Amino acid sequence: MTTAARESTPSFDLVVVGGGPAGQSAATTAAKVGKRVLLVERDSELGGECLHRGTIPSKTLRETVLALQSLTRRTGLGDAAADAALRLLGGGAGRDDVTMASLVSRLEEVVRAQETSMRAQVRASGGVTVWHGQARFEGPHDIAVVSPGGRERVARARHIVLACGSRPRRPADVAVDHELVLDSDSILSMTYLPRSLVVLGAGVVACEYASIFAGLGVRVTLCDPGHRPMAFLDPELTSAFARAFVEAGGSLMLGAPVTRVESDGAAGVDVELGTGTMIRADKVLCALGRVANVAGLGLERVGIEVTARGHVKVDASCRTTLPHVYAIGDLVGPPALASAASEHGRRAVRHALGLPSPASAAVAPFCAYTIPEIASVGLTEAEATARHGAAVVGRASYRDLARARISGYDEGLVKLVAEPDGGRLLGAQIVGDGGSELVHVAQMALIAGQDVDVFVETTFNYPTLAEGLRLAALDVVAQREAARRAA
Repeated sequence: MTTAARESTPSFDLVVVGGGPAGQSAATTAAKVGKRVLLVERDSELGGECLHRGTIPSKTLRETVLALQSLTRRTGLGDAAADAALRLLGGGAGRDDVTMASLVSRLEEVVRAQETSMRAQVRASGGVTVWHGQARFEGPHDIAVVSPGGRERVARARHIVLACGSRPRRPADVAVDHELVLDSDSILSMTYLPRSLVVLGAGVVACEYASIFAGLGVRVTLCDPGHRPMAFLDPELTSAFARAFVEAGGSLMLGAPVTRVESDGAAGVDVELGTGTMIRADKVLCALGRVANVAGLGLERVGIEVTARGHVKVDASCRTTLPHVYAIGDLVGPPALASAASEHGRRAVRHALGLPSPASAAVAPFCAYTIPEIASVGLTEAEATARHGAAVVGRASYRDLARARISGYDEGLVKLVAEPDGGRLLGAQIVGDGGSELVHVAQMALIAGQDVDVFVETTFNYPTLAEGLRLAALDVVAQREAARRAA
Protein backbone atom coordinates (compact mmCIF):
# COMPACT_ATOMS: atom_id res chain seq x y z
CA MET A 1 0.00 0.00 0.00
CA THR A 2 1.43 3.39 -1.00
CA THR A 3 -0.20 5.84 1.43
CA ALA A 4 -2.11 5.80 4.71
CA ALA A 5 -4.17 2.89 5.94
CA ARG A 6 -6.38 1.23 3.36
CA GLU A 7 -10.06 2.17 3.43
CA SER A 8 -12.85 -0.33 4.01
CA THR A 9 -13.61 -2.49 0.98
CA PRO A 10 -16.87 -1.59 -0.82
CA SER A 11 -18.74 -4.34 -2.65
CA PHE A 12 -20.16 -4.18 -6.16
CA ASP A 13 -22.04 -6.58 -8.38
CA LEU A 14 -19.52 -5.92 -11.14
CA VAL A 15 -16.11 -4.27 -11.46
CA VAL A 16 -15.07 -3.26 -14.96
CA VAL A 17 -11.41 -2.41 -15.56
CA GLY A 18 -11.04 -0.10 -18.56
CA GLY A 19 -13.19 2.82 -19.73
CA GLY A 20 -13.02 2.44 -23.50
CA PRO A 21 -15.89 1.22 -25.72
CA ALA A 22 -15.68 -2.33 -24.33
CA GLY A 23 -15.66 -1.29 -20.70
CA GLN A 24 -18.37 1.32 -21.12
CA SER A 25 -20.60 -1.22 -22.88
CA ALA A 26 -20.10 -3.75 -20.09
CA ALA A 27 -20.71 -1.21 -17.32
CA THR A 28 -23.87 0.30 -18.80
CA THR A 29 -25.31 -3.12 -19.70
CA ALA A 30 -25.08 -4.18 -16.05
CA ALA A 31 -26.25 -0.86 -14.64
CA LYS A 32 -29.36 -0.81 -16.82
CA VAL A 33 -30.59 -4.00 -15.15
CA GLY A 34 -30.11 -2.57 -11.68
CA LYS A 35 -26.61 -3.79 -10.81
CA ARG A 36 -24.06 -1.79 -8.81
CA VAL A 37 -21.04 -1.25 -11.03
CA LEU A 38 -17.55 0.13 -10.51
CA LEU A 39 -15.80 1.33 -13.67
CA VAL A 40 -12.03 1.78 -13.32
CA GLU A 41 -10.15 3.92 -15.85
CA ARG A 42 -6.43 4.68 -15.56
CA ASP A 43 -6.66 7.94 -17.58
CA SER A 44 -8.28 11.13 -16.34
CA GLU A 45 -11.16 10.74 -18.81
CA LEU A 46 -13.14 7.82 -20.19
CA GLY A 47 -12.61 6.68 -23.76
CA GLY A 48 -9.41 4.64 -23.68
CA GLU A 49 -7.08 4.17 -26.63
CA CYS A 50 -10.00 4.34 -29.05
CA LEU A 51 -10.89 7.92 -28.20
CA HIS A 52 -7.55 9.45 -27.28
CA ARG A 53 -4.88 7.75 -29.38
CA GLY A 54 -6.49 5.42 -31.92
CA THR A 55 -9.82 5.38 -33.72
CA ILE A 56 -11.03 8.94 -33.24
CA PRO A 57 -7.73 10.77 -34.01
CA SER A 58 -7.03 8.72 -37.15
CA LYS A 59 -10.58 9.09 -38.44
CA THR A 60 -10.48 12.85 -37.84
CA LEU A 61 -7.36 13.08 -40.01
CA ARG A 62 -9.04 10.84 -42.59
CA GLU A 63 -11.98 13.24 -42.84
CA THR A 64 -9.59 16.05 -43.72
CA VAL A 65 -8.16 13.91 -46.52
CA LEU A 66 -11.63 13.02 -47.78
CA ALA A 67 -12.55 16.71 -47.82
CA LEU A 68 -9.48 17.52 -49.90
CA GLN A 69 -10.24 14.67 -52.29
CA SER A 70 -13.82 15.85 -52.54
CA LEU A 71 -12.59 19.25 -53.74
CA THR A 72 -10.60 17.50 -56.44
CA ARG A 73 -13.43 15.27 -57.61
CA ARG A 74 -16.48 17.47 -57.24
CA THR A 75 -15.33 20.92 -58.33
CA GLY A 76 -13.83 19.97 -61.68
CA LEU A 77 -10.65 21.83 -60.69
CA GLY A 78 -8.61 18.64 -60.36
CA ASP A 79 -5.59 18.46 -58.10
CA ALA A 80 -5.28 22.26 -58.15
CA ALA A 81 -8.17 22.52 -55.69
CA ALA A 82 -6.59 20.20 -53.16
CA ASP A 83 -3.16 21.82 -53.63
CA ALA A 84 -4.66 25.24 -52.95
CA ALA A 85 -6.36 23.94 -49.81
CA LEU A 86 -3.10 22.41 -48.58
CA ARG A 87 -1.29 25.70 -49.17
CA LEU A 88 -3.91 27.43 -47.04
CA LEU A 89 -3.37 24.84 -44.30
CA GLY A 90 0.35 25.54 -44.56
CA GLY A 91 -0.20 29.27 -44.07
CA GLY A 92 0.13 29.93 -47.76
CA ALA A 93 3.83 29.05 -47.84
CA GLY A 94 3.54 25.66 -49.53
CA ARG A 95 2.86 22.01 -48.98
CA ASP A 96 6.10 21.39 -47.04
CA ASP A 97 4.89 23.82 -44.38
CA VAL A 98 1.67 21.95 -43.63
CA THR A 99 1.63 21.01 -39.95
CA MET A 100 -0.07 17.93 -38.57
CA ALA A 101 -1.87 20.21 -36.13
CA SER A 102 -3.56 22.04 -39.01
CA LEU A 103 -4.71 18.73 -40.52
CA VAL A 104 -6.36 17.62 -37.27
CA SER A 105 -7.44 21.05 -36.05
CA ARG A 106 -10.86 19.70 -35.03
CA LEU A 107 -9.44 16.78 -33.08
CA GLU A 108 -9.58 18.35 -29.63
CA GLU A 109 -13.16 19.47 -30.27
CA VAL A 110 -14.15 15.97 -31.39
CA VAL A 111 -12.43 14.27 -28.44
CA ARG A 112 -13.96 16.64 -25.87
CA ALA A 113 -17.43 16.15 -27.37
CA GLN A 114 -17.03 12.37 -27.20
CA GLU A 115 -15.77 12.54 -23.62
CA THR A 116 -18.86 14.53 -22.68
CA SER A 117 -21.10 12.06 -24.49
CA MET A 118 -19.50 9.04 -22.81
CA ARG A 119 -19.80 10.58 -19.35
CA ALA A 120 -23.46 11.35 -20.03
CA GLN A 121 -24.15 7.80 -21.18
CA VAL A 122 -22.53 6.35 -18.07
CA ARG A 123 -24.49 8.71 -15.81
CA ALA A 124 -27.75 7.99 -17.64
CA SER A 125 -27.37 4.24 -17.12
CA GLY A 126 -27.52 4.74 -13.34
CA GLY A 127 -25.59 2.74 -10.78
CA VAL A 128 -22.06 3.25 -12.20
CA THR A 129 -19.31 4.54 -9.92
CA VAL A 130 -16.09 5.67 -11.62
CA TRP A 131 -12.63 5.43 -10.09
CA HIS A 132 -9.53 6.68 -11.88
CA GLY A 133 -6.27 4.82 -11.37
CA GLN A 134 -4.22 1.72 -12.11
CA ALA A 135 -5.94 -1.57 -11.28
CA ARG A 136 -4.55 -4.93 -10.19
CA PHE A 137 -5.89 -8.12 -8.65
CA GLU A 138 -5.56 -8.37 -4.88
CA GLY A 139 -7.49 -11.64 -4.83
CA PRO A 140 -9.96 -13.55 -7.03
CA HIS A 141 -12.79 -11.11 -6.23
CA ASP A 142 -10.76 -8.06 -5.14
CA ILE A 143 -9.41 -5.26 -7.34
CA ALA A 144 -6.98 -2.69 -5.93
CA VAL A 145 -6.94 0.73 -7.61
CA VAL A 146 -4.06 3.17 -7.14
CA SER A 147 -4.94 6.72 -8.13
CA PRO A 148 -2.43 9.05 -9.86
CA GLY A 149 -1.87 10.69 -6.47
CA GLY A 150 -1.00 7.39 -4.79
CA ARG A 151 -4.29 6.76 -2.97
CA GLU A 152 -5.11 3.05 -2.87
CA ARG A 153 -8.60 1.61 -2.65
CA VAL A 154 -9.87 -1.95 -2.95
CA ALA A 155 -13.22 -3.02 -4.38
CA ARG A 156 -14.83 -6.44 -4.15
CA ALA A 157 -17.19 -7.83 -6.78
CA ARG A 158 -19.05 -10.99 -7.64
CA HIS A 159 -17.99 -10.59 -11.27
CA ILE A 160 -15.05 -8.76 -12.87
CA VAL A 161 -14.69 -7.69 -16.49
CA LEU A 162 -11.26 -6.80 -17.89
CA ALA A 163 -11.36 -4.28 -20.73
CA CYS A 164 -7.85 -2.82 -20.59
CA GLY A 165 -7.29 -2.53 -24.35
CA SER A 166 -3.99 -2.80 -26.17
CA ARG A 167 -0.94 -0.83 -27.22
CA PRO A 168 1.24 -0.87 -30.36
CA ARG A 169 3.57 -3.85 -30.61
CA ARG A 170 7.23 -2.87 -30.74
CA PRO A 171 9.38 -5.54 -32.40
CA ALA A 172 12.84 -5.97 -30.92
CA ASP A 173 14.49 -5.24 -34.29
CA VAL A 174 12.67 -1.93 -34.91
CA ALA A 175 13.75 0.93 -32.67
CA VAL A 176 10.66 3.12 -32.30
CA ASP A 177 11.98 6.52 -31.18
CA HIS A 178 8.74 8.49 -31.80
CA GLU A 179 10.71 11.01 -33.87
CA LEU A 180 11.73 9.31 -37.10
CA VAL A 181 10.39 5.83 -36.40
CA LEU A 182 6.85 6.11 -35.06
CA ASP A 183 4.02 3.82 -34.00
CA SER A 184 0.28 4.33 -34.28
CA ASP A 185 0.22 6.20 -30.95
CA SER A 186 2.83 8.74 -32.01
CA ILE A 187 2.26 9.08 -35.76
CA LEU A 188 0.00 12.12 -35.34
CA SER A 189 2.53 13.84 -33.07
CA MET A 190 4.71 14.70 -36.10
CA THR A 191 5.17 18.45 -36.43
CA TYR A 192 5.04 18.60 -40.23
CA LEU A 193 3.62 16.44 -42.97
CA PRO A 194 6.52 14.27 -44.22
CA ARG A 195 7.43 14.06 -47.90
CA SER A 196 7.91 10.29 -47.70
CA LEU A 197 6.78 7.54 -45.36
CA VAL A 198 7.45 3.80 -45.11
CA VAL A 199 4.71 1.80 -43.39
CA LEU A 200 5.73 -1.53 -41.88
CA GLY A 201 2.81 -3.95 -41.87
CA ALA A 202 -0.27 -4.62 -43.98
CA GLY A 203 -3.00 -5.00 -41.39
CA VAL A 204 -5.92 -2.65 -40.87
CA VAL A 205 -4.03 0.08 -38.98
CA ALA A 206 -1.14 0.00 -41.46
CA CYS A 207 -3.44 0.20 -44.49
CA GLU A 208 -5.58 2.94 -42.98
CA TYR A 209 -2.62 5.22 -42.30
CA ALA A 210 -0.90 4.32 -45.59
CA SER A 211 -3.96 5.33 -47.62
CA ILE A 212 -4.56 8.46 -45.53
CA PHE A 213 -1.03 9.80 -46.01
CA ALA A 214 -1.00 8.82 -49.70
CA GLY A 215 -4.18 10.87 -50.03
CA LEU A 216 -2.24 13.85 -48.65
CA GLY A 217 0.40 13.53 -51.36
CA VAL A 218 3.01 11.81 -49.20
CA ARG A 219 5.12 9.20 -51.05
CA VAL A 220 4.05 6.14 -49.09
CA THR A 221 5.59 2.67 -49.36
CA LEU A 222 3.76 -0.18 -47.66
CA CYS A 223 6.06 -3.10 -46.77
CA ASP A 224 5.00 -6.54 -45.57
CA PRO A 225 6.19 -10.15 -46.03
CA GLY A 226 2.63 -11.19 -46.95
CA HIS A 227 1.45 -11.16 -50.53
CA ARG A 228 -1.60 -8.91 -50.17
CA PRO A 229 -2.78 -6.29 -47.70
CA MET A 230 -5.37 -7.27 -45.09
CA ALA A 231 -5.15 -10.87 -46.23
CA PHE A 232 -8.03 -11.98 -43.98
CA LEU A 233 -10.49 -10.08 -46.21
CA ASP A 234 -12.14 -11.06 -49.49
CA PRO A 235 -9.45 -10.79 -52.22
CA GLU A 236 -11.75 -8.69 -54.44
CA LEU A 237 -11.92 -6.04 -51.74
CA THR A 238 -8.21 -5.94 -51.05
CA SER A 239 -7.43 -5.86 -54.78
CA ALA A 240 -9.66 -2.81 -55.13
CA PHE A 241 -7.92 -1.17 -52.17
CA ALA A 242 -4.49 -1.92 -53.64
CA ARG A 243 -5.45 -0.40 -57.01
CA ALA A 244 -6.73 2.75 -55.36
CA PHE A 245 -3.63 3.03 -53.16
CA VAL A 246 -1.29 2.76 -56.15
CA GLU A 247 -3.39 5.23 -58.15
CA ALA A 248 -3.02 7.67 -55.25
CA GLY A 249 0.77 7.42 -55.61
CA GLY A 250 1.47 4.70 -53.06
CA SER A 251 3.84 1.78 -53.55
CA LEU A 252 3.35 -1.81 -52.41
CA MET A 253 6.46 -3.82 -51.48
CA LEU A 254 4.95 -7.17 -50.55
CA GLY A 255 6.31 -10.69 -50.26
CA ALA A 256 9.63 -9.76 -48.63
CA PRO A 257 10.49 -9.28 -44.96
CA VAL A 258 12.04 -6.10 -43.60
CA THR A 259 15.56 -6.98 -42.48
CA ARG A 260 16.82 -3.61 -41.23
CA VAL A 261 15.41 -0.28 -40.10
CA GLU A 262 18.12 2.26 -39.36
CA SER A 263 17.72 5.92 -38.48
CA ASP A 264 20.54 8.39 -38.83
CA GLY A 265 19.00 10.47 -36.07
CA ALA A 266 18.28 13.51 -38.19
CA ALA A 267 17.62 13.33 -41.90
CA GLY A 268 15.70 10.13 -42.42
CA VAL A 269 15.41 6.38 -42.11
CA ASP A 270 16.77 3.53 -44.23
CA VAL A 271 14.62 0.42 -44.62
CA GLU A 272 16.16 -2.72 -46.12
CA LEU A 273 14.07 -5.60 -47.45
CA GLY A 274 15.00 -9.26 -47.70
CA THR A 275 15.34 -8.82 -51.46
CA GLY A 276 18.17 -6.33 -50.91
CA THR A 277 15.98 -3.36 -51.86
CA MET A 278 16.76 -0.20 -49.89
CA ILE A 279 14.13 2.47 -49.23
CA ARG A 280 14.95 5.90 -47.86
CA ALA A 281 12.15 7.86 -46.20
CA ASP A 282 11.61 10.88 -43.97
CA LYS A 283 9.61 8.81 -41.50
CA VAL A 284 8.71 5.18 -40.76
CA LEU A 285 5.45 3.99 -39.24
CA CYS A 286 5.75 0.67 -37.43
CA ALA A 287 2.25 -0.86 -37.55
CA LEU A 288 3.03 -4.50 -36.86
CA GLY A 289 0.11 -5.32 -34.63
CA ARG A 290 -0.87 -4.60 -31.05
CA VAL A 291 -0.32 -6.29 -27.70
CA ALA A 292 -2.79 -6.67 -24.85
CA ASN A 293 -2.40 -4.39 -21.82
CA VAL A 294 -2.02 -7.15 -19.24
CA ALA A 295 1.16 -5.92 -17.51
CA GLY A 296 0.58 -4.99 -13.88
CA LEU A 297 -2.87 -6.59 -13.63
CA GLY A 298 -1.58 -9.49 -11.56
CA LEU A 299 -3.30 -12.14 -13.68
CA GLU A 300 -0.82 -14.76 -12.58
CA ARG A 301 -1.76 -14.09 -8.96
CA VAL A 302 -5.31 -15.36 -9.54
CA GLY A 303 -4.60 -18.00 -12.18
CA ILE A 304 -5.90 -16.22 -15.31
CA GLU A 305 -4.12 -17.67 -18.33
CA VAL A 306 -2.87 -15.86 -21.42
CA THR A 307 -2.16 -17.28 -24.87
CA ALA A 308 1.23 -17.62 -26.52
CA ARG A 309 0.54 -14.28 -28.27
CA GLY A 310 -0.14 -12.55 -24.96
CA HIS A 311 -3.93 -12.33 -25.24
CA VAL A 312 -6.16 -13.32 -22.35
CA LYS A 313 -7.57 -16.81 -22.93
CA VAL A 314 -11.39 -16.78 -23.07
CA ASP A 315 -14.28 -18.98 -24.16
CA ALA A 316 -17.16 -18.03 -26.51
CA SER A 317 -18.78 -16.01 -23.72
CA CYS A 318 -15.56 -14.06 -23.03
CA ARG A 319 -15.05 -15.94 -19.74
CA THR A 320 -11.44 -16.40 -18.64
CA THR A 321 -9.92 -19.43 -16.93
CA LEU A 322 -11.15 -17.88 -13.66
CA PRO A 323 -14.89 -18.40 -14.26
CA HIS A 324 -16.25 -15.22 -12.64
CA VAL A 325 -13.75 -13.02 -14.53
CA TYR A 326 -14.31 -11.99 -18.15
CA ALA A 327 -11.97 -10.37 -20.69
CA ILE A 328 -13.18 -8.37 -23.67
CA GLY A 329 -12.06 -6.16 -26.55
CA ASP A 330 -8.43 -5.96 -27.59
CA LEU A 331 -7.38 -8.06 -24.58
CA VAL A 332 -8.64 -11.17 -26.39
CA GLY A 333 -7.11 -10.41 -29.82
CA PRO A 334 -8.57 -9.82 -33.30
CA PRO A 335 -10.61 -8.21 -34.71
CA ALA A 336 -9.61 -5.41 -32.27
CA LEU A 337 -12.46 -3.14 -33.35
CA ALA A 338 -14.43 -0.74 -31.16
CA SER A 339 -17.69 -2.22 -32.46
CA ALA A 340 -16.60 -5.78 -31.66
CA ALA A 341 -15.34 -4.67 -28.25
CA SER A 342 -18.73 -3.16 -27.40
CA GLU A 343 -20.45 -6.39 -28.42
CA HIS A 344 -18.01 -8.34 -26.23
CA GLY A 345 -19.02 -6.14 -23.29
CA ARG A 346 -22.70 -6.82 -23.74
CA ARG A 347 -22.13 -10.55 -24.31
CA ALA A 348 -19.90 -11.00 -21.27
CA VAL A 349 -22.18 -9.16 -18.87
CA ARG A 350 -25.32 -10.86 -20.09
CA HIS A 351 -23.62 -14.24 -19.62
CA ALA A 352 -22.38 -13.29 -16.16
CA LEU A 353 -25.85 -12.19 -15.10
CA GLY A 354 -27.63 -15.15 -16.68
CA LEU A 355 -29.41 -13.01 -19.26
CA PRO A 356 -30.05 -14.23 -22.83
CA SER A 357 -28.03 -12.72 -25.65
CA PRO A 358 -29.98 -11.58 -28.73
CA ALA A 359 -29.44 -13.62 -31.90
CA SER A 360 -28.52 -10.41 -33.74
CA ALA A 361 -25.28 -10.22 -31.69
CA ALA A 362 -23.79 -12.89 -33.95
CA VAL A 363 -24.25 -10.71 -37.05
CA ALA A 364 -21.59 -8.06 -36.44
CA PRO A 365 -20.18 -5.90 -39.25
CA PHE A 366 -16.53 -5.16 -39.96
CA CYS A 367 -15.07 -1.98 -41.41
CA ALA A 368 -11.56 -0.83 -42.29
CA TYR A 369 -11.46 2.95 -42.64
CA THR A 370 -9.01 2.87 -45.48
CA ILE A 371 -9.42 5.07 -48.57
CA PRO A 372 -11.61 3.66 -50.03
CA GLU A 373 -13.17 2.06 -46.98
CA ILE A 374 -13.92 -1.65 -46.78
CA ALA A 375 -16.93 -3.16 -45.03
CA SER A 376 -18.17 -6.70 -44.58
CA VAL A 377 -20.92 -8.58 -42.76
CA GLY A 378 -21.85 -12.25 -42.72
CA LEU A 379 -20.09 -14.84 -44.88
CA THR A 380 -17.61 -14.08 -47.63
CA GLU A 381 -17.79 -15.90 -50.95
CA ALA A 382 -15.06 -18.32 -49.84
CA GLU A 383 -16.70 -18.98 -46.47
CA ALA A 384 -20.12 -19.53 -48.05
CA THR A 385 -18.67 -21.94 -50.60
CA ALA A 386 -16.86 -23.89 -47.88
CA ARG A 387 -19.98 -24.11 -45.73
CA HIS A 388 -22.64 -24.71 -48.40
CA GLY A 389 -20.64 -26.25 -51.24
CA ALA A 390 -21.39 -23.32 -53.54
CA ALA A 391 -22.72 -19.75 -53.50
CA VAL A 392 -24.32 -17.31 -55.90
CA VAL A 393 -22.57 -13.94 -55.90
CA GLY A 394 -24.06 -10.71 -57.22
CA ARG A 395 -21.93 -7.66 -57.94
CA ALA A 396 -22.59 -3.99 -58.59
CA SER A 397 -19.88 -1.53 -59.57
CA TYR A 398 -19.96 2.02 -58.24
CA ARG A 399 -19.50 3.08 -61.86
CA ASP A 400 -23.11 2.00 -62.46
CA LEU A 401 -24.48 4.17 -59.63
CA ALA A 402 -25.56 7.69 -60.48
CA ARG A 403 -24.73 8.94 -56.97
CA ALA A 404 -21.19 7.57 -57.24
CA ARG A 405 -20.75 9.26 -60.63
CA ILE A 406 -22.01 12.57 -59.25
CA SER A 407 -19.71 12.34 -56.23
CA GLY A 408 -16.70 11.24 -58.26
CA TYR A 409 -16.31 7.85 -56.60
CA ASP A 410 -14.25 6.01 -59.20
CA GLU A 411 -13.56 2.86 -57.21
CA GLY A 412 -16.26 0.81 -55.55
CA LEU A 413 -17.96 -2.57 -55.48
CA VAL A 414 -21.03 -3.98 -53.74
CA LYS A 415 -21.00 -7.76 -53.44
CA LEU A 416 -23.87 -9.92 -52.16
CA VAL A 417 -23.40 -13.60 -51.31
CA ALA A 418 -26.44 -15.89 -51.43
CA GLU A 419 -27.15 -19.57 -50.85
CA PRO A 420 -26.47 -21.98 -53.75
CA ASP A 421 -30.07 -21.60 -54.99
CA GLY A 422 -29.72 -17.82 -55.12
CA GLY A 423 -32.25 -17.29 -52.33
CA ARG A 424 -31.29 -16.43 -48.76
CA LEU A 425 -28.67 -13.76 -48.19
CA LEU A 426 -25.50 -15.05 -46.50
CA GLY A 427 -23.21 -12.04 -46.56
CA ALA A 428 -22.25 -8.72 -48.08
CA GLN A 429 -18.92 -7.08 -48.83
CA ILE A 430 -18.43 -3.48 -49.93
CA VAL A 431 -15.39 -1.48 -50.96
CA GLY A 432 -15.95 2.19 -51.64
CA ASP A 433 -16.95 5.46 -50.03
CA GLY A 434 -19.94 5.05 -47.74
CA GLY A 435 -19.39 1.32 -47.30
CA SER A 436 -19.24 1.60 -43.51
CA GLU A 437 -22.80 2.97 -43.50
CA LEU A 438 -24.18 0.94 -46.39
CA VAL A 439 -23.20 -2.40 -44.83
CA HIS A 440 -25.76 -1.95 -42.06
CA VAL A 441 -28.61 -2.30 -44.54
CA ALA A 442 -27.28 -5.76 -45.42
CA GLN A 443 -26.76 -6.46 -41.70
CA MET A 444 -30.45 -5.86 -41.01
CA ALA A 445 -31.42 -8.16 -43.89
CA LEU A 446 -29.17 -10.90 -42.48
CA ILE A 447 -30.63 -10.55 -38.99
CA ALA A 448 -34.12 -10.86 -40.46
CA GLY A 449 -33.13 -13.93 -42.51
CA GLN A 450 -34.18 -12.25 -45.76
CA ASP A 451 -33.69 -13.45 -49.32
CA VAL A 452 -31.72 -11.21 -51.67
CA ASP A 453 -35.07 -10.40 -53.30
CA VAL A 454 -35.78 -7.96 -50.47
CA PHE A 455 -33.37 -5.55 -52.13
CA VAL A 456 -35.08 -5.94 -55.51
CA GLU A 457 -38.52 -5.30 -54.07
CA THR A 458 -37.50 -2.35 -51.89
CA THR A 459 -37.68 1.22 -53.18
CA PHE A 460 -34.43 3.14 -52.65
CA ASN A 461 -34.01 6.88 -52.89
CA TYR A 462 -32.50 8.02 -56.17
CA PRO A 463 -29.66 8.72 -56.59
CA THR A 464 -28.04 6.89 -53.66
CA LEU A 465 -25.22 4.45 -53.07
CA ALA A 466 -27.77 2.08 -51.52
CA GLU A 467 -28.97 1.33 -55.05
CA GLY A 468 -25.84 -0.79 -55.28
CA LEU A 469 -27.55 -3.35 -53.06
CA ARG A 470 -30.45 -3.54 -55.50
CA LEU A 471 -28.19 -3.89 -58.54
CA ALA A 472 -26.15 -6.62 -56.85
CA ALA A 473 -29.38 -8.42 -55.90
CA LEU A 474 -30.62 -8.16 -59.49
CA ASP A 475 -27.37 -9.81 -60.56
CA VAL A 476 -28.11 -12.72 -58.18
CA VAL A 477 -31.68 -13.00 -59.49
CA ALA A 478 -30.46 -13.02 -63.11
CA GLN A 479 -28.04 -15.86 -62.34
CA ARG A 480 -30.76 -17.72 -60.49
CA GLU A 481 -33.18 -17.45 -63.39
CA ALA A 482 -30.50 -18.46 -65.90
CA ALA A 483 -29.76 -21.59 -63.85
CA ARG A 484 -33.45 -22.49 -63.78
CA ARG A 485 -33.78 -22.10 -67.53
CA ALA A 486 -30.69 -24.21 -68.08
CA ALA A 487 -32.11 -26.94 -65.85
